[in-house]
Amino acid sequence: MSDLRRGWTTHQGIDVARASGVAHIAGATGSASEAAVQKLYGLPEVALIDMGDFVGGTLKYLRKHPLPRLTIAGGVAKMTKLAQGLLDLHSKRGAVDLIALAALAQDAGAPSALRQRILAANTAAEAFAHAVQENLPLGDLVARAGWRSAARVLEGTDIALEVAVFDRDGKLVGRSPFAPAHDASPPRNRR
Repeated sequence: MSDLRRGWTTHQGIDVARASGVAHIAGATGSASEAAVQKLYGLPEVALIDMGDFVGGTLKYLRKHPLPRLTIAGGVAKMTKLAQGLLDLHSKRGAVDLIALAALAQDAGAPSALRQRILAANTAAEAFAHAVQENLPLGDLVARAGWRSAARVLEGTDIALEVAVFDRDGKLVGRSPFAPAHDASPPRNRR
């Protein structure tokens, strides 16, 4: 699907959700995260927005056409890119920055050996697997950083924003709980 067509389809989906009175929508980067977030919340089809790689365009449209609640849902690689501040998540626009991912791990107190394994990983999924082995909530860290990136675009709105990170099997591996986008930082996860 072309970029122009994807944007038009995303905008149309948001408009239909608004007209249907839906209060909570989920913008998903792909079919696996869409199915996972639908299952997580029991959302109707009309609440599911296939935004693909175009998080920025979706957020900018929602800034002008707000809904009360938004979940951004995606896999570990795309949500890591969002955490890095990228709003176009296509592989041509930027790669996962393993140095930034290791820095997130370091800020959470990860041991040096784990940071080195993250830096040596071939993919974001492999880096996440290393973090899971060490019981480091890397998904939550990525979700909170992604929340901050998305909230900057929604600044000045009252949209309650959440970022949900799913693995390839549709398992929730990270989440930044709902918080108004005008807040300076997302709330901490309670585990």
